[in-house]
Amino acid sequence: MKQLTILFSAILLCLSSYGQPVFTKADTLRGSLNENRDWFDVKKYTLNINPNLEAHSLDPSSVTWDCQVLKPYQIIQIDLQQPLIIDEINFRLVSKMNGYYQNIGYAKKINFTRDGNIAIANIDTILKKGDYFRISISYHGKPREAVRPPWDGGWIWKKDSNGKPWVSVACQGLGASVWYPCKDIQSDEPDDGVRIFLKTFDGLESVSNGRSVIEEPGANRMGDWIVTNPINNYNVIPYIGDYINWYEKYKGLKGDLDLHYWALREDSAKARKQYTQVKDMLKAFEYWFGPYPFYEDGYQIIQSPHLGMEHQSAIAYGNKFANGYLGRDLSGSGWGLKWDYIIVHESGHEWFANNITTKDIADMWVHEGFTSYSETLFTEYYYGKEAGDDYTYGLRKRIMNDGPIIGHYGVNNEGSSDMYAKGAVMLHSIRKSINNDSLFRSILIGLNKDFYHQTVTTDEIENYISKKSGINFSKVFDQYLRTIQIPVFSYSYDKKEKILTYQWKNCVKGFDQPLHFKYEGQQFDFLPADYIPQKRLIKLDNFNENAFGEAIKRLYYVQINNENAGK
Repeated sequence: MKQLTILFSAILLCLSSYGQPVFTKADTLRGSLNENRDWFDVKKYTLNINPNLEAHSLDPSSVTWDCQVLKPYQIIQIDLQQPLIIDEINFRLVSKMNGYYQNIGYAKKINFTRDGNIAIANIDTILKKGDYFRISISYHGKPREAVRPPWDGGWIWKKDSNGKPWVSVACQGLGASVWYPCKDIQSDEPDDGVRIFLKTFDGLESVSNGRSVIEEPGANRMGDWIVTNPINNYNVIPYIGDYINWYEKYKGLKGDLDLHYWALREDSAKARKQYTQVKDMLKAFEYWFGPYPFYEDGYQIIQSPHLGMEHQSAIAYGNKFANGYLGRDLSGSGWGLKWDYIIVHESGHEWFANNITTKDIADMWVHEGFTSYSETLFTEYYYGKEAGDDYTYGLRKRIMNDGPIIGHYGVNNEGSSDMYAKGAVMLHSIRKSINNDSLFRSILIGLNKDFYHQTVTTDEIENYISKKSGINFSKVFDQYLRTIQIPVFSYSYDKKEKILTYQWKNCVKGFDQPLHFKYEGQQFDFLPADYIPQKRLIKLDNFNENAFGEAIKRLYYVQINNENAGK
């Protein structure tokens, strides 16, 4: 029987390794709007955080949720990852007046049970739709420590070169519940923002998202920060270090935007030089995407003890004050060394990820695909369209086609990391198919306006692009997001008759992406169909089939099959 059990376990391992992934109860609890999560809407978080820099732990801290009831219920799921310990949970009714939440009656302690990385609490009170209530969670403990941030996240306890503490958190994917109790799902952002009370330390600055209650730059002694806009849970982050701060205003599309720059004292000279690229970024992205989405909270860039992250209104920067990605050009085109990758990419997320956020992380391509394409748009804005095309073409070598870009829904599962490069290249292909840069730009601006401060699904984004462009791109999205097949533009050329025969192969049924490109001074406009040969008269005396294929491949993410090759 023992041998049979071992064999059965081996079979299950093979199925999970080579078949569909196996998801656990914990995956579902984290990734779904189950019955203990879908009945209320978080309106505001208030964090009181007390880091212990010596013990690498959190001394008694607390987080308050102000929520509104969507339907009557009384069991609530609270996400807080082990080994952090919940000490007590309190409940009370509140009212909302003039934007503020006010207590009604007395708080009462409520019972809860732990189940792995969640707690289930019974508020033991019948609530009506529209009621407001407050949950306060007291907790403490030694949170998970990051091993390789930001990819393997958690708390980061480092020291600068002068031996002073340098502390932060990176938790995208891992989840904000790795360090504070929250409703750890992207579909519920706190509509009224977050207030962060962060312990301060002599000789150090404690910095977070939004604005300091004390307005003077560098004078944050209270550790009190306010975010007025909705914000992703994983974007709420503390930074503690021997920082210096300087400030300026940027005259943007919505008026004066406050810019706050933070760097370690030892790196301030390098930072002052490198951070000048922030205004270049804002100029380019407000052109392509519309106004910076968080004028009320301002923009901060903060030197971090890891490479970088898109923390809303508090961008984490760790690119060593050099252009490129740690001094490298990810595209290999040369253009990626003209600008600082982290300043451009992570700030691009302010529009795609922070302004427009996907409800489920399975749709994270909306964050990463558009933001990776923002690198192309930045390059094009300052160096021209050909430079942008070169940069995008260079990104293709990073595509692995190891799995679909869209993950599994409801189980906290991201798709392939191809969401970055392949997502960007797909958008470039769609832009070329639209064949109208003004229209394409209006779509990008429209996305950020019409989905302003909202959580979305991939269907909403796909349908918006199709509707606004007037082209049904549903099969194009299916091809690139939901399969690993690269469509093949297959063609042959009859030199005597000057007839080109062409069609799409290796594609989903109904794939019909338009192609628009120039070759030898002529404009070609094709609408190939899947597996249906079509013919076109080519009036060129010297038709080079290989060069023709390369002209297509440079602009579109397709494979080229010249059926005459080798004949």
